[in-house]
Amino acid sequence: MDTLNALIAPDEPAAFSLLDVATPTWPVLIVCDHASNRVPRALDQLGLPEAALLDHVAWDIGAGGTARELGQRLGLPVLLNNYSRLVIDCNRKLDDLTSIAVRSDGWEIPGNQGVDEAGRERRADAIFHPYHLAIEARLARFAGTVPAVIAIHSFTPQMAGLARPWHVGVLWDTDPRIAMPLLEGLRALPGIVVGDNEPYSGRHPADYTMDHHGEAAGRPHVSLELRQDLLGTAEAVSRWAGLLAEVLTPILAAPSLYTRWPS
Repeated sequence: MDTLNALIAPDEPAAFSLLDVATPTWPVLIVCDHASNRVPRALDQLGLPEAALLDHVAWDIGAGGTARELGQRLGLPVLLNNYSRLVIDCNRKLDDLTSIAVRSDGWEIPGNQGVDEAGRERRADAIFHPYHLAIEARLARFAGTVPAVIAIHSFTPQMAGLARPWHVGVLWDTDPRIAMPLLEGLRALPGIVVGDNEPYSGRHPADYTMDHHGEAAGRPHVSLELRQDLLGTAEAVSRWAGLLAEVLTPILAAPSLYTRWPS
């Protein structure tokens, strides 16, 4: 890319962070599409006040920390997107109308109004493509097997005035190999309300990361949604990472998991 037109300055973080493991416990990569609320300086906070960038519209609150700790507990690599979903949403196709949102949950986003094709390409070249190429590159290093992908997201306790009672949601579509035993294991935990494709659905087209790196490639995969009010402290994040690690361990330990779907 022409450095004069680069969106991310040399002293700013790269598009993604890879927290790697020399010898992963299993051939699994944890990813977090919405780990950060950072906006490149060149975009001047997209014209938004600080309150908007701290809001859920800018990132998945608590998801990045949960992904990091889950990776540590399971001994797995973690790849995190370092820029806000408001700059470009790495979990949307580039032609999706919400790829660069002009408004989100009551917030108008001035810096996204009237972005032309060159502007969209600039954001995709700086963030979207490097992030997804990094996912593929790390998965390719699991040679001789079909690796799995786990995505960590978070959701608001209310949306459009409606309460969302689930503590955790398991999102999946055609491949049940992780999702079904994960649902069973989470439901066995006392006091945990579990959503099967709730509050979002793995069958919705706005699910690019799992569709592209998981389903289209035949890799085992699942997305997890955690409720943001349950991730408000470091202790809460640690608790949820521990619960997820406990339930995921026997699922990921099965050698039969790591085959192409349908086999």
